[in-house]
This record gives sequence, structure tokens and C-alpha cells, in this order.
Amino acid sequence: MSAMQGHLITVDGTSEPLDVASIQRLMESGTRFWADIEGVDDEVLALLSDTFHFHPLAIEDAEHFGQRPKIDTYDDFALLVVYGATADARLVEVHCFYTDKFLVTVHHQSCPDFSALAERIGRRPVGAGSHVMLLYRVVDTLVDGYFPVLSDLDDRIDELEDEILERPTEEQLGQLFDMKRSLISLRKVVTPQRDMFASVIGSGDSLPGMTPDAERYFRDLYDHLIRISDLVDSYRDLMSGALDTHLSTVSNRLNVVMKQLTIIATIFLPLSFLTGFFGQNFGWMVDRLNTFPVFMIVGVGLQLISVVALLLLFRKRGWLTSDGTVPSATPAKRPRSSRSGRWHLVSPRIGISPRSPGTPEPSAGP
Repeated sequence: MSAMQGHLITVDGTSEPLDVASIQRLMESGTRFWADIEGVDDEVLALLSDTFHFHPLAIEDAEHFGQRPKIDTYDDFALLVVYGATADARLVEVHCFYTDKFLVTVHHQSCPDFSALAERIGRRPVGAGSHVMLLYRVVDTLVDGYFPVLSDLDDRIDELEDEILERPTEEQLGQLFDMKRSLISLRKVVTPQRDMFASVIGSGDSLPGMTPDAERYFRDLYDHLIRISDLVDSYRDLMSGALDTHLSTVSNRLNVVMKQLTIIATIFLPLSFLTGFFGQNFGWMVDRLNTFPVFMIVGVGLQLISVVALLLLFRKRGWLTSDGTVPSATPAKRPRSSRSGRWHLVSPRIGISPRSPGTPEPSAGP
């Protein structure tokens, strides 16, 4: 068989060619390793079945992706279905076949974060004594991929809110629906994934090689997933509010246009009445309204007076502003925080700076 696409790296950081011969050699020597396989074809399915001897049901899940995040335990291995997010907000489904001797990850789509993780393991090996930490680092890489996606989404929501207040368009409405669908897709995988890791930290025997120290790291994963789930729900509410704002703004602007048209029609109403009244062919009126001063006062003056009176009335009531009864809305000049300062989006390991020397420890409560 030819080399497959992906990575094969041992816990001590040594990279090997991803082929059947290298995998069999590592398995016979008892060396613990991580085999990351991109793409599922007949060759990969044969490898999972004939070389690793995984259960047919687990292989069937790997053949037909679109599974729900879950953990299935078998006699000698555990199957974890985990989702991550790439930089272009694309969900990546990864099937993790975990044993106490090796870890195999299978995914259809490319995952650039795994290439970076393989380089980090080469520089900082996991260590043979903590094989479960290899699984932690793989899942942690997938989970941390959600934070940049949510940060970009947060920026885009702010921009859309400002644009909607300035000038609502149909394009903004389409963007809101697209973002809402993306959040629904995220919620479908984040919530069950959070519940899955809650069961992992609740029963340490569900994963081979789980130790109390390793369980603390998986509890940190669970905390990240809780925060991501809360952010997804919050952003759904924000976008629902932005959608309501868009519809309300469009409706208000329509009301303003109707009000302006009504003002124009109202101005012409007394003019139509005056011209119609004095246009009647009565002898008494024709005999007496027959001079130029009378024409200027009655024929033109009354119309000008009625128009000026109406304009003064509309101005007093605030109906002659540019947008109707209220001035045009302008976005709030709120300060923009940097991404490193957003405590709710940045991972604690990279968002909290170490305490400077001389800073006292926080006091304990009573």
C-alpha cells in the first residue's frame, strides 16, 4: 500500500511515514503513536479493519460521517466523535480511535490545526508515561478552533448593528440569516460535545489510562465547551435582536416616507379647496372679484397663507426633519476592545498574563 495523507508521530516526537509498514512496526515494538488520516477510502477502511482490528460498527461510523458527538467504548478501545472549527468557520468532524497504546484520528476534510499540532509535538513530545494527554492535545486543538471563529463573528455582529442603524439593506438581511444558520450548526455539535466530556470527567474509567491529573485537563476542556455553548446562545440572541432592529428600522423609514407624502398631499388640500371654491361661476362673485388687488389678495394671498400656516404647524410638531419625527440615528461611539482583552473569547491559557513580581496574592474570603 502507498503512503496515506496525514501524519504519523510517536509520543517522543518522532515523525514516521504514514503507511501500513510503519504502523505495523510501531505496533510490534509497543511504541505509542498518533496516526492522523485525512480522507476515508477503501485503503483506509482496510487499515482500520485488518491492521488495527477495530469493531465493524466503529468502522461503519468512520465510513459514513455526519455522526453526533459521542463516545462509544468497546473492549479494547474507545471511539470519540469530536467536532472542531477551521479559520474559515468550517466544521471538521474527527473520529478518534483511542487505545492505551495508540491514537488514530480519521477525518474527511483537511484540518490545518493538526499539522501545527504535529509540529508542536515534534518540538515538545507528549511523553510515554501520559498517553492520554495525546488525546487531550488533539481534542484541545479542535476545541480551541472555535474561539477565533466566535471572535470574528462578534466583530461582524457589531459591524452589522452599526450598518443597520445607518442604512438597512437587503444584503445585511441575507448576512444575518447566514450567520444565524452558522450558529445553529455550531450549537448542534457544541452542546452534545459538552455533555460528552461531562460524562468523561464524571467517570474516569471511560478512557484507558485516565489519571486524576489528566482528568483536570479534560475538565478544562469541559469548561471551554461550556463557555463556547454560552457564547453561541448569546450570539443567537444578539442576531435575533439585530434582525428585529433591521425590520423595525425598515418599517420606521417606510412610515417616514408615508408621512412625507402625506404632508405634501395635505399642503395641496387647501389649495385644491380654494381653487375649486373660487372657480365656481357665480354672478355675485364674478361681479365683485374683478380687480387686480382683489386677485392678489384673495386668489394668491389665501393660498400662500394656507401653505405657510401648514408649514409652520408641521415644523412646530417636528414633522419636517430629515427622517420624520426624530433625527437620524447614528451608531454609538463605543470603544473597541482588542481580541487579547476579551476575556469571554480568549482561552485562559493565552488570555491571562502571569502575575508580575511583587503583586500580592488575592485575599481569601472569610
